[in-house]
Amino acid sequence: MKEGYLDFEEYIRQGEPDKKEKASIWQTAIGLQAVDGLKTSDYLKETARKHIEGDIDIDQARELIKTYYQSKSVREPDDEEKQEADKVSANITKILSSKTFDFSTNGFISLHRRIFEDVFKQAGKIRDYDITKKEWVLEGDTVNYLNFEDLRRAIKYDLEQERGFSYKGISQDAMITHLSRFVSGLWQIHAFGEGNTRTTAVFTILYLRHIGFEVSNDMFAQHSWYFRNALVRANYKNAVKGIDYSPVYLERFFRNLLLGEQWDLRNRYLHINPTKEWSEQRNLNTPTSTRTSSEQVPEQVPEQAQCLLRPQNPLVLGLIKVIGEEELSITQLMKKTGLKHRPNFIEYHLNPAIKDKLVQMKYPDSPRHPRQKYLLTAKGLAYLQKNNNTIRL
Repeated sequence: MKEGYLDFEEYIRQGEPDKKEKASIWQTAIGLQAVDGLKTSDYLKETARKHIEGDIDIDQARELIKTYYQSKSVREPDDEEKQEADKVSANITKILSSKTFDFSTNGFISLHRRIFEDVFKQAGKIRDYDITKKEWVLEGDTVNYLNFEDLRRAIKYDLEQERGFSYKGISQDAMITHLSRFVSGLWQIHAFGEGNTRTTAVFTILYLRHIGFEVSNDMFAQHSWYFRNALVRANYKNAVKGIDYSPVYLERFFRNLLLGEQWDLRNRYLHINPTKEWSEQRNLNTPTSTRTSSEQVPEQVPEQAQCLLRPQNPLVLGLIKVIGEEELSITQLMKKTGLKHRPNFIEYHLNPAIKDKLVQMKYPDSPRHPRQKYLLTAKGLAYLQKNNNTIRL
């Protein structure tokens, strides 16, 4: 492997659990630096490779990075930015490798300290001044962040409200809406002078794991800049310009993250004055669908297309009802259908349902994804809603 090059996806595909997990975490930690326009050094990538291979542990990796910058004799113009990106990436990797989580005001503040240890002098310190930030997606305008006098009290209030919220029995749409509102509100507090989005992202990953979600790290690794701009749009309102708070973009990030949807997460959609080409965000699985979690209505199917929603294969019909509104692995599907012969199940149940565009993979670009699951398409959901009472297993 050449110096400065690290193929995370290759490690993730190899199937060795320890290397896969380490590579996934490093990928997320490095990807999160993009929220502040930072890029890691080749030395960081080589150090990460040694950690993934098991040659060093994470604390040794952090010490190597620290020593590298202390002993470096030739300085480069972007050394300061790379040093921040390298050290923060290593710190985040250590945090995400741990199974501990402190869901409290002190825990949130401590998380900032742990992420930016040996990087910011004010790491773990709440800001004592008010801030504004010019945003590209807002054409240079700023979100109205919370005044500095109320920061600790606001964090405590938001966390207490979330702690008392029950997810039991609510729909997926309601869950996404609530999570988006919680994360958006926590970010809008902007408790620290620097590093708020990275702290919010790491806290969100830890919290989602804490309450039972399987979080795919690659979403934060590949779309961290979108995540930040979606937070900006969720917290920006300008009555004069006719712009209201727009949480839909953040909801779509979480729909991709937690429900396996395929919204096109490109930042141009988030601009307050997008061009015509970027005025309507696409769902790559269902290009004609513009449904959002806030609408909470089933996609309408034209009458002339109803014939497409009448599959005759009883094995496929039964599979549609088994899946329902869930996301299930092949093992789970076979258990629910009572079938034991995997090749036959795939050939006569699953593949025909996929071919008829009634069922889809959660990770269509990675058929052998270790967390691969299957869910109904919009077409499959429409059929289920219309014919649920008549389908027999």
